[in-house]
Amino acid sequence: MGTFVKNAWYVAAWSKEVGRRLLPRTILGEQVVLYRREDGAPAALADRCPHKLAPLSLGELQGDHVQCGYHGMEFDCSGACVRIPGQQNIPPTARVRSFPLQEKYGAVWIWMGDPALAHHHAIVDVPRYKEDGWGLVDGQYLHFKTNYLNITDNLVDPAHTTYVHKKTIGNSAGENVGVKIEQGDSHVLAYRWIRNAPPVPLVERMADFQGMTDRWQYYYLHLPSVSCVDFGCVDAGVEPTEDNKDQGFRSYSFNFLTPETESTTHYFWLHVRNYHPDDAQVSDDVVRFMTLTFEEDAEILARIQCEQERTGVREYTRLGIDNAPARIRKMIERLQAEEGAADKAGA
Repeated sequence: MGTFVKNAWYVAAWSKEVGRRLLPRTILGEQVVLYRREDGAPAALADRCPHKLAPLSLGELQGDHVQCGYHGMEFDCSGACVRIPGQQNIPPTARVRSFPLQEKYGAVWIWMGDPALAHHHAIVDVPRYKEDGWGLVDGQYLHFKTNYLNITDNLVDPAHTTYVHKKTIGNSAGENVGVKIEQGDSHVLAYRWIRNAPPVPLVERMADFQGMTDRWQYYYLHLPSVSCVDFGCVDAGVEPTEDNKDQGFRSYSFNFLTPETESTTHYFWLHVRNYHPDDAQVSDDVVRFMTLTFEEDAEILARIQCEQERTGVREYTRLGIDNAPARIRKMIERLQAEEGAADKAGA
């Protein structure tokens, strides 16, 4: 059994990617084809014709039907075959799997598990999304050459920012500041405050603090693989109420991790900010800045993946900073066990 949790919503694509053409994508090791019906609603089918297993994405749309590019069989949005050229009888095995979808936050979300469990309310909330006074950068994507759990480890690890992200969101002021951990039913939070410290490069560039600052990093990981980083700073000594934090420098970075294979991950991200919210140039700068930050992660995690595959070992030793990653992996294992038990009972 792999590391995937199937009963969860994953971003399959940004909404702008899905249109009146067949879009193939590998999700949780499965080949999926995405498209829009003529009424604009998105649809997703297994990307495999049941006849000779040709990828349906090599075919074309005929109205709302996907026509296989090998022998012309047509499938509706439910995955049922509705036409076989030259043959009236349609075998009951002539169908492909369809997947529940919903659109939210400018993305098409897919449910790869039991369709009966695909509840719409289960998608995480994004604070301040499209609210007045808050800027939005979305539609961003990177491809990581590592297992998604290596990324979730990274995304609840404020300590690495001092060393990996010296050019962007880290500096030496946080080197010896400990990380606190909280755990809920379906999330883990790792956080720390760095008091009376100079601004990091991102804040220096985007804000106008005259002296020392108090900086927070709150790293939420919502199971199985949605990360929210609540990051910001206020003048040193200011009471850290939510209102004061909103009046300071603040952003919410959401990272939607969709496993592609056991060693690669789709990394969709959006960024909500309260600084220069309507400035298009700042939005462009944020894209460049955050992309650099994530590419710094991608580079070291790809090297980690290579060594893990070469040695067959995930890690030889553990540190105190591994508390949050260890909790997440245990929670993922619990979800997998529950899914496995349900599948066994159903069989």
